[in-house]
Amino acid sequence: MIRHTDLGLTPYAQLRTLVKLVRSEAVTLGGHRPGKIYGRLDCRIGKRMKPENRVFFRDVAEALSAGYRPCAVCLPEAYLRWKRDR
Repeated sequence: MIRHTDLGLTPYAQLRTLVKLVRSEAVTLGGHRPGKIYGRLDCRIGKRMKPENRVFFRDVAEALSAGYRPCAVCLPEAYLRWKRDR
């Protein structure tokens, strides 16, 4: 798990570092730390969260092992499976 605020000191540096991580596929999912929710990087809900609450994951297994649940907006099937299996 990588916290958004750990990517650099300025918003521009954070964006450059994030782009490099996404291109190298070191990051494929984003998450909301207080809500313990993960989802796709292009999720309309995830784009609105504050950078200090944003985290990034390599894959679903990493997100699940950190105790996060799927986003109901961008991953509806995974969310329904998660909800059913709780």
